[in-house]
Formats: sequence, structure tokens, C-alpha cells
Amino acid sequence: MNMGSLLEPGMLVRHPQKSDWGLGQVQSNIGGKITVNFEHAGKQVIVSERIDLIPVFEPPKST
Repeated sequence: MNMGSLLEPGMLVRHPQKSDWGLGQVQSNIGGKITVNFEHAGKQVIVSERIDLIPVFEPPKST
């Protein structure tokens, strides 16, 4: 089982190879395809078998 199956809409994630995309919010997770809305890359569909998104449990502190 990969981490992708545990991701639910509303959860915050980061892409392990695309740090410049910024923080993303999971929009949907259907059949191993996770739609994420990233701060700097917009909506992206991630195949969870290929990419293990990194869950973010605390939003960044605002200054």
C-alpha cells in the first residue's frame, strides 16, 4: 500500500520532486489518481503508484 491511498480531499501535501510547486491541497483521490491544487502549479493529477506525495500536517506559519 502506498501513501496515496490515505490522502483525502482537503489534506495538504507537497510533491517530493517539485518543491517549487509549493503547498498543494488534495481535491480528489479516485482510483489512484490524486488531483491536487498547488500554490504555484495549479491543478495537477498525480498517479499515486509513481509519486508518493508528502503529507503536510501543519500549515506554514504566516509572518
